[in-house]
Amino acid sequence: MERISEVLIEEDALKQRVQELAKQIEKDYQGKDLVAVGILKGALLFLADLVKAVDLPLTYDFMDVSSYGANTESTGSVRILKDLSMKIEGKDLLIVEDIIDTGYTLAYLLENLKTRKPASIKICCLLDKKDRRKVDVHVDYIGFDIPDAFAVGYGLDYAERYRNLPYIGILELSEE
Repeated sequence: MERISEVLIEEDALKQRVQELAKQIEKDYQGKDLVAVGILKGALLFLADLVKAVDLPLTYDFMDVSSYGANTESTGSVRILKDLSMKIEGKDLLIVEDIIDTGYTLAYLLENLKTRKPASIKICCLLDKKDRRKVDVHVDYIGFDIPDAFAVGYGLDYAERYRNLPYIGILELSEE
């Protein structure tokens, strides 16, 4: 059995931070060929709100990459479940992630995407859990730093549930 034990980030704070990130991205990508790459399924809501707020011509695509399976801990083994549908050579990529935890998934993804010769790659994450980092990855845009707790909502899930919450909550798992 599980329950939301605490609201970590309210809906209004999420909306405000997305707007702030969008303004930074607009400034940094003026005149560039921006492709936002949303990492499914968790980043879907964040990506949708972010690209609506960025006042620049851009395209977006999705990848589905897994290192968790049905677990609450990263397995460290990363698999691409859905690849990009467009060519990215010469384009400026912005990887949009819901959460960065150990860094394994992102490190794998960066190495994979670099082989496709984009002009640049930057990373935007909604939530950064620095205390759990096992692999050093540079994140260019961070929505919120969060503690080492299991976060759900606004796209983040537990066993595919809770993604539709309009806020970020802490999920408490009981031993029952």
